[in-house]
Formats: sequence, structure tokens, C-alpha cells
Amino acid sequence: MERRTYEDYKYSMQDTSRLYVGAKYTFREFLDDDEITFKFRMLMERYILPEADLEDTLETHLYYLKPDSFLVKIYKQMKARVKVNVIEEKKPLLGPAKKQYVTKQLGVEELVKVPADEKERQGYVIQELSVSKLALLTL
Repeated sequence: MERRTYEDYKYSMQDTSRLYVGAKYTFREFLDDDEITFKFRMLMERYILPEADLEDTLETHLYYLKPDSFLVKIYKQMKARVKVNVIEEKKPLLGPAKKQYVTKQLGVEELVKVPADEKERQGYVIQELSVSKLALLTL
């Protein structure tokens, strides 16, 4: 039997101001990937990983993050943003309403304010985490 691994949303990209990381990485894969900047991997290993499991995905970690967690402050310091798909109902001028996924950029503080059951009801799918490179340098 052929075993396939899920590779969508496992990527890292950079532009001049931000680092973008796909949310399907497990923390183990994340720490082993040399294409992700060393500083970001070090911060994740030092601060995030003690409160997470190596087999957790970044998506799961962010989905169930609590608003009163110290990790929210760390993500805030990194100026972290999360790309999320949400099901929204669009009502055209004529015809029935349609449900469709809409992509939104949320701050981590905004994401954690929404309870997990509400995220599930609205169909949240976390795609990526982006952090400011300048903020990484200050940590």
C-alpha cells in the first residue's frame, strides 16, 4: 500500500518584511526544516514548544490557543497574522443566499477571541502564519 503525506500548506516564504509559514507543519517538521529562518525556529523551540507537542500541527496549536495564554503575548510581539478561510453567507440581489469560503487575515489576538466551538461552526480553516521580520530581530 502506498502511503501519502499531506503536503498542502507545508511551505515557507519570505518577502522584504514578513515570513510566511504554512499551517500544516508539525512542530517536529517545522524545527527540522532548514528553509525556515533560524531565529524563528529558535523562538518556536524556546517559547512555543514547551506548551505544545512535537506532533501537533501549527494549525491545531493556533486553533485551540487560549486568550489568556502567555503564547498570545509572544505572537503579539512577533506581530503575527493568521490567514484563515471562513464560511460566509453571501446574499446576492436576486436569488438565494450562497455559502462560500472567504479568506481573511486575522491577528492572533482576534483569532483567540473566537471560542473553538464558534470556529468550528463558522468553518475556520487556518492556512498560514506570518510574522514580521523586524519584530523577530527585536526578540
